[in-house]
Amino acid sequence: MSRISDVFDQAAQQARMTFMPFVTAGDPSLQSTSAVLKGLRDADVDLIELGFPYSDPIADGPVIQASYTRALDNDVTVHGILGMMEDLRDAGLPPVLAMVSYAIVFRFGTDAFVARAAEVGFSGLIIPDLPADEASEMSATATKHGLGLVQLIAPTTTSDRTQQILDASSGFVYCVSVAGTTGVRKELPEALIEQLMQLRLMTDLPLAVGFGISGPDQVASLEGVADGVIVGSAIVRLAAEAPSVEAAAAAVRTFSSEMRAAVNGVKPSRRI
Repeated sequence: MSRISDVFDQAAQQARMTFMPFVTAGDPSLQSTSAVLKGLRDADVDLIELGFPYSDPIADGPVIQASYTRALDNDVTVHGILGMMEDLRDAGLPPVLAMVSYAIVFRFGTDAFVARAAEVGFSGLIIPDLPADEASEMSATATKHGLGLVQLIAPTTTSDRTQQILDASSGFVYCVSVAGTTGVRKELPEALIEQLMQLRLMTDLPLAVGFGISGPDQVASLEGVADGVIVGSAIVRLAAEAPSVEAAAAAVRTFSSEMRAAVNGVKPSRRI
């Protein structure tokens, strides 16, 4: 059983949902990212999604796009991110998943990237632009190296494509709450609940909801239909607006502690 599966199973046994924050690697520096990751550990988050900056993101809103631009302008590289994670291998982080473009993986070398990601301590991969005809091969490669391959399902995903995604996914399913890009939203769409209920009939994998989750107040509305929530833009903004590395880590830790408290007692969709 993978570390990702362990986390969701333990949360289900505690009758609660999980919380996973998103952080951009290298915004504004890898030193800052390292401090923020340790702050998230101290906030007792369940998992962490670490974004690899990319010049042409397909699903990220303005906040995360700007963070990618800052990181790239500061010469953050794939090798640098992997090296940072290697330095943190013994830091006691929860499972960390790489949110990375398929173009980056392909350019690095698919097997080489997955092997290196596993070596430095990643627990899984999220590849938002993974071509459908590459999904099964990538899933096999990830499995070979002991990593989960999490795939995204959007409100616009067709039923045939949904089953294909579910078959190639491991760890959990990333459920996109809205059509469009990432970003803070005050309310989640009503159709999301119906989609989650349908997905629960199609898979035993945990269902984690991202895109548009902005704070603790939205967690309760997903009780019984989702197993986790993912917050990105709100956290990236906190880190970006902080005046120092220490302030960034503290701000993210405080917000994440509030989110972690919010998922306690909010029942997941899965029963263990």
